[in-house]
Amino acid sequence: MSDAHYLAIMRTMASTDADAIESASGGIGTALMRVGDILLRPNLSRWRFRMIIALAITVCAKGFSVVAPLYLGEAITRASTGEAEAVLVPLLSALSFFVVARFLASGLPQARDAIFAPVSQDAQRELAVSAFSKSQALSLGFHQTRRSGALQRIIERGGTAMDVILRFLVFNIAPTIIELALASIVLAATYSWVLSVIAIVTIIVYMAFTFIVSEWRAKQRRTLNKADTELRARAMDSLTNFETVKSFAAEGRETDSYNSAYKTYAEQYVETSRSLGLLNAGQELIMNLGLFAMLGWTGWKVANQELEVGALAAVFAMLLNLYRPLNILGWGWREIRQGVIDLEKVFGLMSMKPEVADADDASELSDATGAIEFRDVSFSHDGRVIGIENISFDLPSGKQLAIVGPSGAGKSTLLKLIFRFYDVNEGAVLFDGQDVRDLTQESLRQHLGIVPQDVVLFNDTIRQNILYGRPEATQSELEHAAQSAQLLEFIEALPDGWDTRVGERGLKLSGGEKQRVGLARVILKNPEVLLLDEATSALDSQTETLVQRAIHEASKGRTTVTVAHRLSTIMHADQIIVLSDGKVAERGDHESLLSENGLYADMWAKQVSRRELTEAEPAVAKGQE
Repeated sequence: MSDAHYLAIMRTMASTDADAIESASGGIGTALMRVGDILLRPNLSRWRFRMIIALAITVCAKGFSVVAPLYLGEAITRASTGEAEAVLVPLLSALSFFVVARFLASGLPQARDAIFAPVSQDAQRELAVSAFSKSQALSLGFHQTRRSGALQRIIERGGTAMDVILRFLVFNIAPTIIELALASIVLAATYSWVLSVIAIVTIIVYMAFTFIVSEWRAKQRRTLNKADTELRARAMDSLTNFETVKSFAAEGRETDSYNSAYKTYAEQYVETSRSLGLLNAGQELIMNLGLFAMLGWTGWKVANQELEVGALAAVFAMLLNLYRPLNILGWGWREIRQGVIDLEKVFGLMSMKPEVADADDASELSDATGAIEFRDVSFSHDGRVIGIENISFDLPSGKQLAIVGPSGAGKSTLLKLIFRFYDVNEGAVLFDGQDVRDLTQESLRQHLGIVPQDVVLFNDTIRQNILYGRPEATQSELEHAAQSAQLLEFIEALPDGWDTRVGERGLKLSGGEKQRVGLARVILKNPEVLLLDEATSALDSQTETLVQRAIHEASKGRTTVTVAHRLSTIMHADQIIVLSDGKVAERGDHESLLSENGLYADMWAKQVSRRELTEAEPAVAKGQE
């Protein structure tokens, strides 16, 4: 592969991976459109009536909030003029209307929140599940360059931001604008257009100041989010790999690293808090200047007897009602703007295209026999200029193929290409004579089972970890799989038996026990093709014997591809391929390769020599006693 071709591939991977998830969603307008699209999904259609009712309740509450001060002004005017007996009934009526209107203005939103709560939660779930599903659908290359803690935090913040945007946009921003418009009309019609002009100017200045400062703070929020993600991801990395940390006595280094990340986060949080204080102080100044202007003008008109005394109280009460939504408007805008920032990465994630995707006309693989063929396959990934080149082999159904070679020769890469975790750069991988790119990935992988060198288990019971191979399996099928994997006696001897929890990544089990759980899981799946990626290379000889016996049973009648380090485990393979520098250096069975006196024979001689030396050491030590 040429350097130019390699660089082009890497640029393509970068643009579809890191750049995409870091990209913005296109601004608040685009983000709100995406939120609207989520609300219009069929899964949320059952909530649309609730949405309409909740919005109607909100508008009614705003109407009561606007008219309540008028009744207060009328009550004060009645109380300041005339005889007590003459004004008692009108006064009580006006006060009653004022109290009822005030109660409805405050109480209706509580009913609205109760009605809308399931809508909000369902919308959060819809977004989070969509983002999680998208992350699951992305290719292996994406997940190899992402930290799980950071990805989880992106999805978590996106779900929270969805709730914030819904509540503030639907129940605060839009209704507040309606309330401000109604209040301005009422002020002009009831008292004077001057009051309406002052209110409108105050609102415009307030909104302009809020939007300008909020945009500035949005940049700070992005930086804060980046620091927050780094902090949580670093903590997750350290806690997940605690065994490595302890084995290298690196607790102090990890603590210093966490402390450094926390300092960066704290410094950015302080900057964000300071800018929030500036925003709040500016908003209060603008609102109080508007309050001074309106009350001053109204008081002057009352003093000149052009307005009744109740007008002063009514305008004051109306101003308080206006400024409360103005406060909410500023806060709501900040929350929405920050919510959009939190949604940016989620929408960036959901906009990503997987490096490996099913073709539009991909077919389902059925009635598989397990025949595998590589035709002049070349591939490179993960920053390697040299990958595999011109690999060809034909593995009939039910036969065993072994792949050996030095570290980095490309052995495990071949298994990933069979699974179609990557697409080849040149050539083709065929399964039962069909190019795997013409098959759906799900149907292809249903016929494949793998036991890797390091079996990773879920933090669940042994039962659930084995059932992961086929969730609908019966208890007798579970026991048969465990028996075939030389695991049943071990499970039955445990105090909690099948319900024993294996710990994070299976850390409560030994290496051999994890290998056998992984093998039992694959046996239960019952695939046509069994892939073994150095499944016994990290085990001691006694454990290897158990696992190798289980592998031998599991391989019967199945197409088997084994990546092996210990050549003694693949002596009986029908075909052995020796890789060197990404190319096929030798091929044949065990005996023919030994007779060639090439790379395989050299590897065999070294392993035999090491084994003889290891066996001789105890005898030498015994003789020296």
